[in-house]
Amino acid sequence: YLKKAPPPSVSDRLQIQNTVTEILADIERDGTDAIRRYSAKFDDWNPPSFRVSGDQIKAAAEKVDSKLRAQIEFSRLQVERFANLQRASSLVNFQVETLPGVTLGQKQIPVNAVGSYVPGGNYPLIASALMTIVVPKVAGVPRVVAVAPPQKGGRLGINPVQLLTMARSGADEILVLGGVQALGALAFGVEDSPPVAPVDMIVGPGNAYVAEAKRQLYGRVGIDLQAGPTEILVLADASADPRLVAADLLGQAEHGTTSPAIVVTDSPELGQAVLKEVESLLRRWPTAAVAGTAWRNRGEVIICADAEEMVRVADQIASEHVEVQTQDPKWFLDRLTNYGSLFLGAHATVVYGDKGIGTNHVLPTGRAARYTGGLWVGKFLKTVTWQNVTEAGNAEVAPTMAAIAEAENMMGHAITARLRIETEKNNVLGPDSSTGPQDALSAG
Repeated sequence: YLKKAPPPSVSDRLQIQNTVTEILADIERDGTDAIRRYSAKFDDWNPPSFRVSGDQIKAAAEKVDSKLRAQIEFSRLQVERFANLQRASSLVNFQVETLPGVTLGQKQIPVNAVGSYVPGGNYPLIASALMTIVVPKVAGVPRVVAVAPPQKGGRLGINPVQLLTMARSGADEILVLGGVQALGALAFGVEDSPPVAPVDMIVGPGNAYVAEAKRQLYGRVGIDLQAGPTEILVLADASADPRLVAADLLGQAEHGTTSPAIVVTDSPELGQAVLKEVESLLRRWPTAAVAGTAWRNRGEVIICADAEEMVRVADQIASEHVEVQTQDPKWFLDRLTNYGSLFLGAHATVVYGDKGIGTNHVLPTGRAARYTGGLWVGKFLKTVTWQNVTEAGNAEVAPTMAAIAEAENMMGHAITARLRIETEKNNVLGPDSSTGPQDALSAG
């Protein structure tokens, strides 16, 4: 290590868990009254209705510069295009006769209702609306409810650019709510005018309280991912531009003071140069207060012996975002296995994936990339199966299925198979049970 992150401080996770548990329990018990109490307490927001009207959306659109509207539309189209490519590539219905008289099939059914949480706060995120509303609509979800927190003192509640983006992305309902109370409203519903029915799945990033609320609500509703602080790892060799590497680290670190920012390189000289560039940039970096703290708390520069070790280290860390700034990025593409999203070459920076090049920015953190990818169109589709069996098919499979059931001592299962092939079905159970206990195996 040229620079190693200090050990993490003692977490206040238990306090967050307890607070979220209390809020969700209150909302489940008291419904909309509790939602209103917490919205007023945390956001100073208690309007007659949390629902955004068409007139409010129109007013927000008029506040957004026409050039920015066009740029949002450009990003929306890129996200939609990539989601459509995913939808068409592998998520298909099929039916196949696997044995004579046995037809098996697969069907893709969209989730009925999805809640999209779009964070506000210090960064009123626009791209999150694109990622979490456009994609379920491409999947065919008939109802997407979008929520975002109110601006402090804002007439429209939601930031106008956020509101326009949510509407253009295809949200069917939009609510002005933030934090844990917003997730409670999505999970339990709101007695508004008209009422807001509960959703089946909640997606979208958020702060530690939002992430904890998603964790506690999982099971009652589906979720996309267990998200933690955002992460960046840059794989760089001697050919990399240390200033670009440093800028990309700080650009992602501005998300929060606990965001890991890591360089993995086989060039000690490049590592030293990155350290110098980070300090130079921080002297005039617009978000240095946050990014600099993240760098001091969670920044690392790791020196490896060669490219093979760089791959091993990167796969062990399993970062959310991995940039490859090397002479041969494709070499790493062919070998890396654990990452949320990969950015190949000096021209590909995390901000492109974050803001709307087409791929989704809701990605696994905390080493979850070892076992899952990020949010994609398939997350909103239930892959279900079906079977159709004819009389000939019964003759083919019933004896085997009954035998396996008997080997498991599940005699009732065996009977249901045999009932379909016995010519004298009344004899499958053996003599009438009123004459005494019978062994179901005697029917075999």
